[in-house]
Amino acid sequence: MIFTAILAGGIGSRMGGTDTPKQFLTLGDKPVIIHTIEKFVINDKIDKIIVLTPKNFINHTNHLIDEYIQHKENIIVIEGGKTRNDTLMNGINYIDEHFGIDDDSIVITHDSVRPFVTHRIIEDNIDAARRYGACDTVIPASDTIVESINGKTIESIPVRDYYYQGQTPQSFNVKKLFNLINSLTEEESNILTDACKIFTLKDEDVYLVDGEVTNIKITYPYDLKLANTLLEDIQ
Repeated sequence: MIFTAILAGGIGSRMGGTDTPKQFLTLGDKPVIIHTIEKFVINDKIDKIIVLTPKNFINHTNHLIDEYIQHKENIIVIEGGKTRNDTLMNGINYIDEHFGIDDDSIVITHDSVRPFVTHRIIEDNIDAARRYGACDTVIPASDTIVESINGKTIESIPVRDYYYQGQTPQSFNVKKLFNLINSLTEEESNILTDACKIFTLKDEDVYLVDGEVTNIKITYPYDLKLANTLLEDIQ
C-alpha cells in the first residue's frame, strides 16, 4: 500500500498575531491544509491519507474535509504528537495497528503547510521510495551557507555546491522506517530534527528528489502573503 502522512500537529507559534495554527489559516478561499490534502487526494496511487492534527482540532479538520473535499473515503484524521517526530510515530503506529507493516508499503510524509507540492514531486517520491527505501525532496542551496558555533562569528563557509535546502515530502519504506525508529537510543531520539535524520544516524542512504522553489513552507506571516500571490498566479 501507499500511505500519505500529512503532518499537521504544530501550533504555528511563529506565525504571530493569531491563536489559530497556521495550517488552518485561509489561503485564497479555503484553509491551507485543504489545499495540501487535495494534492494527494487526486493521486490515484495513494491508498490512505492520514492527517495528524492537534487533538482539539480533530473535529474541526474532519468538518473542513467534509466541507471542501468531495472524494474523502480514504482520508483518516488522527491525533498528532507533541513534536514532529512524535507525530510521525503516531502515523506509523496507526499504519501498523490498522493495516500491518509489510515489506513493500511506503509512506509519503508531508508538511501540512506546503500546499504547492506538485504531482511530479509526489510521483518522484513514490518511485524513489520504492526503489531505494528512503528519499528527501530538496533544492540546491541558493545562498551562501555560513557556519557559526557561537552565533557571533563565522566558523566556516562551506562550499555551496554540496548543500541543499530540505523540503517535503520525505518518503520511506514503512517497514524500514518502523524498524529504524524502534532501534534509536534515547540520545539519538533527542537530537532528531526530521525523519531523514533517522536514516543518516543509522548510516542508511537517503536519495535526493528534485523539489521546486515554489514548494514553500508557510511559517511566518510573510509566507502566507507570498502563498496568496503564488495562488493567484496559478489560478
